[in-house]
Amino acid sequence: MANIPQAPALEGATHLHSGKVRDLYRIDAGEHAGRLLMVASDRISAYDFVLASTIPDKGEILTRMSLWWFDQLADLVPHHVVSASDVPAAVAGRAVVCQDLDMFPVECVARGYLTGSGLADYRASGEVCGIALPPGLQDGDRLPEPIFTPATKADLGDHDENVSYAAVATTVGDHDAAALRDLTLRVYARAEELARERGILLADTKLEFGRARDAGDRGAIVLADEVLTPDSSRYWPADDWQPGRTQPSYDKQIVRNWLTGPDSGWDRTSGAEPPALPAEVVELTRSRYVEAYERLTGERF
Repeated sequence: MANIPQAPALEGATHLHSGKVRDLYRIDAGEHAGRLLMVASDRISAYDFVLASTIPDKGEILTRMSLWWFDQLADLVPHHVVSASDVPAAVAGRAVVCQDLDMFPVECVARGYLTGSGLADYRASGEVCGIALPPGLQDGDRLPEPIFTPATKADLGDHDENVSYAAVATTVGDHDAAALRDLTLRVYARAEELARERGILLADTKLEFGRARDAGDRGAIVLADEVLTPDSSRYWPADDWQPGRTQPSYDKQIVRNWLTGPDSGWDRTSGAEPPALPAEVVELTRSRYVEAYERLTGERF
């Protein structure tokens, strides 16, 4: 994987960690001392590489979209955001102050449509994460009902691995496994309905949950990280949905397509870092993120 650019120093905060897109800091002083500051960058990743190119405004779009979704889901599950306004000026609009949680070591994935790694598993075994599905399903088919298909949290540069519900129960206990499955499917159901009303299909989404450190073993489970953005969810235009093929999507598929096409000159199997994106690919990708935000929220970016 390409090296992630060094996170900028922020006055009054200590850098803790950087992922493919987000930088995490601990706030050192003031009203929010001890809280975390999560900053969404304009970085974009593909095929386990963080690209040299960035997508202008991406971090702000992801932050705004997450905040909108947290509001839509507030009656279903508490979230980790403490403040979206009391942040350093250098990262205003793309950062949030949030709780420091004990995170569950599970990627909580809900699928309402068959595609991606779920499709690969289905083609190999007729199942996804141990859940048997009807025969004859195609890429993009809507499932009889949404399913909970958890995955392990991979280290940076590695792939998440789909696992069974039983494996989750072994890792976090029966009580928490059942709660995570229930919350994941309830969040998906609410989001899928809201998106469909706006002409967008939510094929699948990945959620992360944690528990407040002072809440005890049975404290409230909290929705964390980002939520229901094009980086963690697969959104399709409803009027273009056609099972049996790869669906057009509101995410970085444009980037993936260019990288693996003839114009990039890049061999995915070579181990070499991908080339910089041309300006038109950057702008088209940005426009897809903006379109997803505006169609879902009804707000102008």
